[in-house]
Amino acid sequence: MNRRRFIGTSLAVTTAAVTGAAPAGAASADAAPARGGAGAQRRLFLGTYTSQPGGGTGIGTATYDEATGTVTAAGTVEGVADPSYLAVHPSGRSLYAVNERAQGGVTAVDLPPAGSPRVLGTRASGGAGPCHLSVHPGGRWLLSAHYTSGSVAVHPIEASGALGERTDLVTHSTPPPGPGQQGPHAHQIVTAPDGRHVLAVDLGTDTVYTYRLDTAAGKLSRVSHATVRPGAGPRNLAFHPSGRFAYLADELDNTVVVCAYDPASGRLTPGAPQPTGTRPGVTSYPAQLVVTGDGAFAYLANRGDNTLTRYAVERGGARLRLLGTVPVDGDFPRHLALSPSGRLLFTANQRSGSVSVFRVDGRTGALSPAGRPFRAPVAVCVLPL
Repeated sequence: MNRRRFIGTSLAVTTAAVTGAAPAGAASADAAPARGGAGAQRRLFLGTYTSQPGGGTGIGTATYDEATGTVTAAGTVEGVADPSYLAVHPSGRSLYAVNERAQGGVTAVDLPPAGSPRVLGTRASGGAGPCHLSVHPGGRWLLSAHYTSGSVAVHPIEASGALGERTDLVTHSTPPPGPGQQGPHAHQIVTAPDGRHVLAVDLGTDTVYTYRLDTAAGKLSRVSHATVRPGAGPRNLAFHPSGRFAYLADELDNTVVVCAYDPASGRLTPGAPQPTGTRPGVTSYPAQLVVTGDGAFAYLANRGDNTLTRYAVERGGARLRLLGTVPVDGDFPRHLALSPSGRLLFTANQRSGSVSVFRVDGRTGALSPAGRPFRAPVAVCVLPL
């Protein structure tokens, strides 16, 4: 299980410099990536814990080669405290990071087409231990989830990409916590493909909450909730491109659940728990699911087992069929992400301080390593653009 530590509370971040501290053997670079074509360099951002021994000093920056999967260090956006999760604005012009500390915050970073990223500022998030955030598809609102305080928040996004003062904060108070939990633990907040509903996954209450977001006022109103079996510990939800199904990773009982989703009502209906394919006798905590853009395959990161599970998506999204697992060549894969093209898959391996890169076979969904893992201190999030 992932237990969080909070060291320090200062979040007065207003400026930052990008330093070129590259790992040994990697060239330092900070040019904007070329677009299109074989061998084009694209941007990659890395989340870390700055307050942990051996952690980073801010948001890691790098580039990757779309054809080979090779990652090259480009520096660090300094001064961002514990940026354990990252999200990009739909325009691509700004980046957002949680500050996962006891007094949580969210930080905005400007991403100019050429030149260095620049911190725009930090806002208090209103809760403890923010661990996930996402940008509403309209680009006007930032949504964040607090693990420790079990709450979700909304911040306005200004035209510059900077964040305004928080407009809402909702704490999960019902249903009561599941077995072994002392309270709610919001682990993810994401907008459904219909764009009208926001879903928050709470590990502590074994529940996924559905909200409607008032896009004029930045307020959340709860419309329904779906509870999985007690003690499952839901952590992460990924939608099928059809918008009719979603897949839920349960951290505590090492399962996945196919959920039907009704866009009209926002109601989520969980199915039966399914195995992750991890080795018997190995304690493993599923971390995150991703689904390919064509909806044909899904991948799951398994911490403890240090593998990725591959599923075939069948019956229009209604079924996951277990195909097998592959090792990540790292320790504790906390986060994974597909490149925009879908040809590469990245895993952030927290305990080994590395990022593994895999080529994705578009026909079979098979994964093959693209070289050796890239070193990144306490890598907990990887965001390829």
